[in-house]
Amino acid sequence: MTAEPKKPSSKTVGSDSTEPQKDKRAEYLTARQLSEVLQVSEATIHRLRRTGRIPAVLLTDRLIRFNLRDVQRALKPHSAPQPEEPEHDDEPSPQLSFDDLLAESSE
Repeated sequence: MTAEPKKPSSKTVGSDSTEPQKDKRAEYLTARQLSEVLQVSEATIHRLRRTGRIPAVLLTDRLIRFNLRDVQRALKPHSAPQPEEPEHDDEPSPQLSFDDLLAESSE
């Protein structure tokens, strides 16, 4: 019995049928992968998730994935209105400045 040669598939040479689908699918990353992309620690990723700063998909209690586009969108700075300058400088600011530190060291 001779083996019949396989017929060429309908795919064109060099094309991958999953390629277009991959572009349409959302890319989900693990905490480790996301930490590498954002150049922060995994602990920071989990802290941002717990505080609600970045969105996550919880598949189970321990299986968590992050959509890169959603995370990047969540981390973009929002154009918040600038705080108005106080008109009266009667109350001292609770924030220390370099002037405060220099005044203390010269005394």
